[in-house]
Amino acid sequence: MTKAELVVAVAKATGTTKASAERALDAFLAAVRDSLRKGRRVTLAGFGTFAVARRAARDAKNPRTGKTMRIPAARVPRFKPSKALKSVVR
Repeated sequence: MTKAELVVAVAKATGTTKASAERALDAFLAAVRDSLRKGRRVTLAGFGTFAVARRAARDAKNPRTGKTMRIPAARVPRFKPSKALKSVVR
């Protein structure tokens, strides 16, 4: 499902316009993005949890040249689905 398809589904489900649904979806995504940027987790009951995890620095090989290179540590977003979401998907 693309963002456009999601906007149409939200508009239909709520009985609002597509423009209004798109603004609401954009506001939701911005709020999640801002919370993750600050290192806070976002928990949606019955759906899952978005969190920021740390990935340690590591050595890797460039497949083209075979040279070893250092990949720096990074903060990465993670999503952990809830039990309810898992059971619906299965």
